Amino acid sequence: MADADTPGAFTYFRQFFALERDVFVLSVAMFAFSLGFQMTGRYMGEYILFLGGTELVVGLYGSFGNLIGAAYPYPGGAISDRIGSRTALTLFGLASALGFAVWVFAPALAIAGIPAWVWVFVGLVLAQAWKSFGLGATFAVVKQSVSNDRLATGFASTETFRRTAFLIGPLVAAGLLAAYGFDPGFQYVLAVAVGFALVGTLTQHVLYEAEEDSLGKEFEGISQIRSDLANLPDPLRPLLVGDTLVRFANGMVYGFAVLVVTRYLATDATLFGFYLSPAALFGVFLAVEMAVALVTMVPVANLARRVGLKPVVGLGFFVYAVFPVMLVAAPDGGVVLDSLPILGTVALSEAVVVGAIWAFSGLRFAGLPAHKALIVGPAEENTGGRVTGSYYLVRNTLTIPSAAFGGLLYGSAGYLGYSGPAVAFGLATVVGLLGTAYFLLRGEEFAAYA
Repeated sequence: MADADTPGAFTYFRQFFALERDVFVLSVAMFAFSLGFQMTGRYMGEYILFLGGTELVVGLYGSFGNLIGAAYPYPGGAISDRIGSRTALTLFGLASALGFAVWVFAPALAIAGIPAWVWVFVGLVLAQAWKSFGLGATFAVVKQSVSNDRLATGFASTETFRRTAFLIGPLVAAGLLAAYGFDPGFQYVLAVAVGFALVGTLTQHVLYEAEEDSLGKEFEGISQIRSDLANLPDPLRPLLVGDTLVRFANGMVYGFAVLVVTRYLATDATLFGFYLSPAALFGVFLAVEMAVALVTMVPVANLARRVGLKPVVGLGFFVYAVFPVMLVAAPDGGVVLDSLPILGTVALSEAVVVGAIWAFSGLRFAGLPAHKALIVGPAEENTGGRVTGSYYLVRNTLTIPSAAFGGLLYGSAGYLGYSGPAVAFGLATVVGLLGTAYFLLRGEEFAAYA
């Protein structure tokens, strides 16, 4: 029996709904935007090919997204300084909604010799706007709200709620794609994302009270960035190296996972009498992945208090690393298991095998609260936001080329007589394992969890 001090499965939801009003409102908006992004973002590789792009374009799109992710947070804070948090949040939200709308109408915007897929890049510039605000502040709020030995469980409360959107979004997409096919089904998915973005924007604009909010008031320009980078806590450096390698590996394959399922494996299935095309089934796989993440996040966060943060983070890195090669090596047609106790011989369809691989992938998210705790834990009091922002600035900047490199391998290896997916995903696993090994050998445990 769990002791009274151990959080249960629903504790994090109760903690979430007990948050202060402004943090709660921002979290609800985050839920709405996360729902929209998760419905659409993982399908962008397929959408780009549908609009006439190539695998290299898919890779360039991923690297462009990495560039935005690295470049946006600090300007976002500066804009918030100038116009205020409430106004900035509203403008960022409207920009994101407009970005989703550009994606909806991309096929119709192929005019004057401009390929339709170009508008996917334009839409991303706008759609990412809301995500430019508050990453460091979110970490700082948790750092200030819980004791050091409960940082992982503190992050689990916000992650559990936010990741629920990651579960619901792909199921909505799967339903629309199963009903209407990719064309026009994905246009409907994008339209729903526009609706969620508008609801999130309206919610935060009406309910958010920024009078006492300090978010966005700490940015002091380029000199502050240089100072923060130079003063990163020493325990973060091996974590940053290992994390960067693992995320580089993930960036190589992230945008191409949908293509492996829909085109390379072409996995489909019939569930409860309904046929699911590979594109629709991909949404189900994403939901399975996130369901595993949500189920395991609580016990893994509790486990970190017993075994430490480092083993849990290392497990997450390992899952990140081996998932690419497991997916691309999924057996065509499924597998047959012989001589099983009691069951005898069991045949597993390809959809079941691939679904199990995605379920395994969900374990990488279970270690995310521990990973965040390991980032912000060594930070001195009242510096959690800046330390987090500096850490992600370095990591995201170094991983900018990853998707383009993966796209180059994915699209060109075939000309050399090799399987593009196998080369790109296999090499990603090698890079990921190098990052995992480096962290396990050189990484340090946070003192409060030692």
